[in-house]
Amino acid sequence: MSRHARVNLRELDNSMAGQTDAIEGRLGRGPVGSRDIGVSLWRYAPGFRMPVGHRHREQEEAYLVVAGSGQMLLDDEVLELRPWDLVRVSPEVVRAFTAGRDGLEVVAVGGPKPEGGDGETMPVTWPET
Repeated sequence: MSRHARVNLRELDNSMAGQTDAIEGRLGRGPVGSRDIGVSLWRYAPGFRMPVGHRHREQEEAYLVVAGSGQMLLDDEVLELRPWDLVRVSPEVVRAFTAGRDGLEVVAVGGPKPEGGDGETMPVTWPET
């Protein structure tokens, strides 16, 4: 394995292609050959609200808002998001996003991925606004 690697996240394949036009997910862990960190780019269409969230058994994650605005649901707490907000999330917390009127673009960073992965999709209930 090389001692370094470079990819452009915007140029990676969209892992959500064919599933929905409301979300793009460009996953960097594999293409960059990372053993211990995962970095991905997520783009949410204006006004899109995730109907499900996810959590992990082991993997802590951090999310950096790079464009747009929106909200992040963390269990039953809603955080307002704006560019350059950085949110760290413990593995067991269920998380989901809603994009604002200009959409939402987030870079997600995760730690070592256990063999076979450790993510679990969970239903979410967004509070009434």
